[in-house]
Amino acid sequence: MNPTHIHLLITHLPIFGTFFGIIVLIEGIWSKNNPTKIAAFSVFIISALGAFIAYLTGEGAEEGIEHLPGIVEQTIKTHEHFALYAFIALIILGLASVFGILITLMKTTITRKVAMIILIFSFICFGLVARTGYLGGQIRHTELSGNSETSAESKQESPD
Repeated sequence: MNPTHIHLLITHLPIFGTFFGIIVLIEGIWSKNNPTKIAAFSVFIISALGAFIAYLTGEGAEEGIEHLPGIVEQTIKTHEHFALYAFIALIILGLASVFGILITLMKTTITRKVAMIILIFSFICFGLVARTGYLGGQIRHTELSGNSETSAESKQESPD
């Protein structure tokens, strides 16, 4: 298994993890169920770890594909730059979730407020990580860019 394969496998974890964490946290807040909130925070922490691994393997993935036909360097750079923002946001979400677990376990009066703040921030994180995934998908899936010229050029360059 090479860095590109690892990167492609792990990049889905922050996207889907954040999405499912949001659903679980909404349920935990709505039902006022602290174990459910803790489960959601745990999912966010795992998502942050996935983002960390995805970010670490990104450079190796780039090196593995940058010389393939049809790969546009600017598409990789756009994905790479946006990934930094998503990575930072997910790490902050993971740290906030550790704090959320501690606050929830202590059963303080601010448990619900902390959960609501983390929920709002998790929506932002999901937007960032989903956009990062979309930009990453454009690297090899030219149909995502809506640029039929790029697709046509790739077909012309590849020998049949």
